[in-house]
Amino acid sequence: MSSYRFCRTDDVSLLVDALNRCWAPHFPSEPAMTTAAFKRSIRDLQIWCSSCMVAFAGPDPIAVLIGAKRPSGTLIHKIAVHPDHCRQGHGRHLLTSLSSKLAILGPPRMVAEVAENSSATHALFSACGYDQETVLTDYVLERFEPVDGFVIPVTVDDMAANGLFDHHPSTCWERSVETLTARKDEIEGLAVASDERIEAFVLYLKDGEVLSLRSFVEDGGTRMKQLISRLAEGTDSVRFQKVHPAETSPESMEMLGFRCVGRHRLYAAKARSH
Repeated sequence: MSSYRFCRTDDVSLLVDALNRCWAPHFPSEPAMTTAAFKRSIRDLQIWCSSCMVAFAGPDPIAVLIGAKRPSGTLIHKIAVHPDHCRQGHGRHLLTSLSSKLAILGPPRMVAEVAENSSATHALFSACGYDQETVLTDYVLERFEPVDGFVIPVTVDDMAANGLFDHHPSTCWERSVETLTARKDEIEGLAVASDERIEAFVLYLKDGEVLSLRSFVEDGGTRMKQLISRLAEGTDSVRFQKVHPAETSPESMEMLGFRCVGRHRLYAAKARSH
């Protein structure tokens, strides 16, 4: 007989084990979860152990849900069922249990970002009443032309001090202002600035992953090309993942030299008692 329970702050080891038992078989190319990596996700993504659940068959985890919570809502960061226990209703039970809890405690908004090729996961969220809100696009830089110009180094704190996060466009959970702030010590940045203000900026990781790219000047993309050109000089690959349509258009990304390499569907639902 199966049993289910929400987790506590002292259940990190259990959740790490559950992910390696249930999530890892479906994604063998990903590194195994570790305690250190899970604790980083608590810091960076605001994973809440009390928003995580594990299903058991006897003493063994057979399904797991990892939830991250902010005032704006709860992200279903990961949900997985062990391959030997699929299609037995475990995933649905985890989702509906969390929904019932959040209907009482809040926040009521629940979201998930699901890779386009995960057909079983799409079916699960649709069956549980989630609606697709939009599509998030993964890009890689395929070509770039060197663009001369003066850029300055900037930090996440510089962006915040200049009010550039005050009206931040919609983004995926991993690149929200909350995550940028939590990861600020490992994030680097470049900007084009005039005497009066910062006109465009890019925040990124050393491995070439773009976390935020914005221009405040209508210049046909010249300043963003300048920033991307400088960033591309120092890395083998430039990636911009889960780009929300509110951030930039596919045409703008193509103009900068990026091409689409994948998509995620953003699902949303309102928590309710079941």
